[in-house]
Amino acid sequence: MALENLITPSCFRDATKPRYQAIAEELAQHILTGQLPTGERLPPQRKLAQRLGVTAGTVSHAYAILEQRGLAMARIGDGTYVRSPEQAPPVADSTAPLDLAHNVATPTDDGRALAEALQRVAADPQVIREVLSYQPETGHPRHRQAGAQWLQRFGCSGDANRVMVTHGAQHGLSCVLRTLARPGDALLTESLSYPGLQALARLMRLQLIGIEMDEQGMLPEALEQAAKNFDAKLLFCSPSLHNPTNATMSLQRREDLARVARQRNLLLIEDAVHAAAQAQPLPALSTLLPEQSFLLASFSKVAGPGLRVGYIEAAPQWLSKLAASMRADCWMVAPLLPEIATDWIESGVAEHLIAAQRASIAERLAVALPLLKGLDYRSHLESPLIWLPLPEPWRAGQFSAALRQAGVLVRTADHFAVGRSAAPHAVRLSLNAAKSVAEVTSGVQAVLDVLQGAPTAQMDP
Repeated sequence: MALENLITPSCFRDATKPRYQAIAEELAQHILTGQLPTGERLPPQRKLAQRLGVTAGTVSHAYAILEQRGLAMARIGDGTYVRSPEQAPPVADSTAPLDLAHNVATPTDDGRALAEALQRVAADPQVIREVLSYQPETGHPRHRQAGAQWLQRFGCSGDANRVMVTHGAQHGLSCVLRTLARPGDALLTESLSYPGLQALARLMRLQLIGIEMDEQGMLPEALEQAAKNFDAKLLFCSPSLHNPTNATMSLQRREDLARVARQRNLLLIEDAVHAAAQAQPLPALSTLLPEQSFLLASFSKVAGPGLRVGYIEAAPQWLSKLAASMRADCWMVAPLLPEIATDWIESGVAEHLIAAQRASIAERLAVALPLLKGLDYRSHLESPLIWLPLPEPWRAGQFSAALRQAGVLVRTADHFAVGRSAAPHAVRLSLNAAKSVAEVTSGVQAVLDVLQGAPTAQMDP
């Protein structure tokens, strides 16, 4: 039978099944039964799309699924070819959903960098003894100096006396809040904010107040009004690459917020974790408020999240109070991981890993953004996150449920919404959670395919 006759529009007889899935299953069946032999070139995507009356993106999605199952292999500039099922690499779980939900760093050279750093540590008896010994609560002086060097990318002073080492930014946030806040205190933040902050606020019984945002993030006039209404003294915000919206404040916006913070005597807790991926990040908001700010940073979005190393920069008088919280919490940060981070910073490996992460982000955006053309989305060239407001009549819960049925996971806006205000009908796509660029293509195409349909009662979450 001629290749073009093996798959016809009759494969769409199940109207409840996404068309890309129907195409993939039909082709997979022909491959597994031997009707499509190993080495056979599959039809060009546009030609097959025209024959079936679908978009080229739908066929691309189907071919990507075949690649994921090990039944096809794409050759750049040459097409997609059938691969022998016996030669296909084992697939851990072909039914596992495609992950566009979790916000993680893409593996780059961090594994090799870790192995090499461990070899250097093992070769130095003095370092071995240091990492097996107790350290000051604020961290080993050399680790603090390396942290101060790294934080200079955010416009910080480079003064190690202002730096404390932590087990990642979440641990640093916990130390700061346990030092500054008491049950019932009002904590101001963006109306969509970091879920880890919300978890700590619930645990500590803090009153979390959402502040209105625009495309640059928190609005200064809204902050001023809330600080007055709630007699608040604490502020948490992400001025660069805000999660989940990618909002990034201009210098003018940062100055306006700093003015409000000074006038209202607010203590600022700034999240710079995502900004670490930027080649030239704007100066941190905390640099405008050096005596009343706590800057949180870590490696979690530019290297393996298992490297639980973070830094707090704050005025020296605050560090002694933070050290007391550290001592009560875990006595000190275990020094082996900060030693690895210090090795990376001093050797230049950290900058190499950041550059590799940016390259990975750019590669994934290059395939995702053209597919989203025409939709109202918000992205940033140095962020793997895409913020996607949903068109009517879609609701976030319905859309997420429909995507789950199609085998794709995303985060809805209510995951980030603060307080009782209604969350917008929007979702966050995290391109770095996908295992490959092919999965990015497949996942984003699934988003488009679901959007082209209409919500039904069965899609209610």
